[in-house]
Amino acid sequence: HEREHDREISELAAKHSEEMEKLRAELREEQRHLLDELQQQMAATHRAEQEQAQLQAQTLHSLELEALRLTLNNMHTSQLELTQSNLRKEKETALVELREMLNDKRAQEVAILQSRHQLEWERIKEQCLKEKEDL
Repeated sequence: HEREHDREISELAAKHSEEMEKLRAELREEQRHLLDELQQQMAATHRAEQEQAQLQAQTLHSLELEALRLTLNNMHTSQLELTQSNLRKEKETALVELREMLNDKRAQEVAILQSRHQLEWERIKEQCLKEKEDL
């Protein structure tokens, strides 16, 4: 009876050992499966984070480009306004100088005409006097 009991204990121990080995194998398989799932999830999360980071970088780059474009546009507008203002001042200065030059030239021509008129008047006067004397 004792031997049979030892044999049953041996069989139970062997069965227990076998079941433990089977459970360990199942546990390893489940761990491997969970590890694969976790790696896949981590890879998917990593890809999503990379895509998000890339999208944010593109958005930031687009915003920076838009800011640069607006700044350049403002600078260009300011430069055009400054150039237009300078051209207007130069035009006004040139017109003032031209007006002064034309006024000076007119004054000279008036002076010359008055001088000629005076000379012509004196010549006619002398000619009248001469004609009177001749008469």
